[in-house]
Amino acid sequence: MKTLIEAKNLSKVYPSGGEDTVALKDINVAITQGESVAIIGKSGSGKSTLMHILATLDRPTDGELMFAGRHAHNLTPAQVDHVRNKRFGFVFQQFFLNARNTVLENVTLPLVIAGVPAAERNRKGLAMLENVGLLDKAKKRAGELSGGQKQRLCIARALITKPLVIFADEPTGNLDTENGAIVTELLFKLHKQHNITLVIVTHDPDLAKLCDRSILVKDGRIVEAA
Repeated sequence: MKTLIEAKNLSKVYPSGGEDTVALKDINVAITQGESVAIIGKSGSGKSTLMHILATLDRPTDGELMFAGRHAHNLTPAQVDHVRNKRFGFVFQQFFLNARNTVLENVTLPLVIAGVPAAERNRKGLAMLENVGLLDKAKKRAGELSGGQKQRLCIARALITKPLVIFADEPTGNLDTENGAIVTELLFKLHKQHNITLVIVTHDPDLAKLCDRSILVKDGRIVEAA
């Protein structure tokens, strides 16, 4: 399988006045196209920091990050923006929706940023909403949706650019058991249908077990990868 994302000897240090805080140290990990990977660990272990660096949302202090064989630090800011908008999709515990905008306007936001004409983005947006069971909510304001519906909308928004990778940070963390199960089923269904690489940060062992493998982070280090 083709290696899509690779971290080599990554470290992340946050200056904190007196003694620096080491969030990650000597991280080595490779993620291949089409696999699902859970990043697990206790709060403060560094797992979310690792995901943010892999997703180019943060920069490492030391080490190398490669995406599709290219060194991420060699990319221009415009190229990094392109990767985030076209190659990556994001699903977070906090929904980050524009509550006053319609469901359709929210799902098509990445296409607006990409400069896609209105007619085309609305067509794609409606098709994606149908895919996640929200077509009948297209004209509603996003703030009127339930928590489970909001997360399904986030998944639709993450998928609308047909990304290579979806990064999901505690995607069921704000949901009850029933809605969490619905969102999980949808996420893995779309992952398999579209051969999308799925990287999930989670506290949920049941969610982690659904992934092809897990990476356990403890005190900023990978202590187990299976």
